[in-house]
Amino acid sequence: MLYSGFTSPALMMSALVAIALAVSPAQAQAPRPGQSGPGQAAPSGQRGQQAQPPAQRGQAQQQQQAPPQPAPPKPYKAIAVTPPQPYDDPSFVSFRKQLTDIANRKDRAALAKIVASNFFWMGERGDKANKKKSGIDNLAAAIGLDAKDGSGWQTLIAAADEATAEPVPERKGILCSPANPTFDEAAADQVAKDTGTDPGEWAYTSKPDVEVHDAPKADAPVIEKLGQQLVRTLPEQPAPGAQQQDMPFVRVVASSGKVGYVAEEFLSSLDSDQICYVKDGAGWKIAGYAGND
Repeated sequence: MLYSGFTSPALMMSALVAIALAVSPAQAQAPRPGQSGPGQAAPSGQRGQQAQPPAQRGQAQQQQQAPPQPAPPKPYKAIAVTPPQPYDDPSFVSFRKQLTDIANRKDRAALAKIVASNFFWMGERGDKANKKKSGIDNLAAAIGLDAKDGSGWQTLIAAADEATAEPVPERKGILCSPANPTFDEAAADQVAKDTGTDPGEWAYTSKPDVEVHDAPKADAPVIEKLGQQLVRTLPEQPAPGAQQQDMPFVRVVASSGKVGYVAEEFLSSLDSDQICYVKDGAGWKIAGYAGND
């Protein structure tokens, strides 16, 4: 997560820009607390400790790597959500079609022409873009464009298919996509506190009257219906009755506290990376990327 509470991507981007301007390069590359930087010795308090036997080290590593257990399901206040609206500038719609065509053809040369030379890559520690490299090279690094499985190109196809976008106050003329929904962020923070959850565990419904099933199957009994609201999601687990041909489902906790399954197509993430754009003359270019480090 790039933030500790429910914050819209536009506000998050503004904060990241501010961090990038305030933090010096030396500070941005400093090791995290408790870690040693390249070529540095361990802290003196750790150097005097006796090394653990391999078996104990392995057990400790397994304990450290074990994912934290989610908080138990419980009822929570339903937070109403207003979904983001499409950015319907005709020139932007046309640009998205152009990007789709380029991504489907995996045409790197054509892609390079629509990437801004001053491409930025905002992460938790500021701008990660290598200013000595071209815009296309930085974009490629940010989204894994050269991955052998083609996932980087799929990322661009998905980005081109996303119609919503929102401005970034600290970067004039920049739009980032997807846009976030509108909701009471203070109330959402309180709900997260009350349920012992992290904002990353929450999504929102993309339409009203979303059905919650008691099994991950479209014909399973409906145990509840959700409005357009925030909804808590649970980690993936082998679900009873799931079959390969079933549509993808997400395990959720409804605001009543009931646990069930919602079709994945009706849920949207609050923790999405964003691709950003800028209008360049009569056309558009990919201006940057904002995502988790």
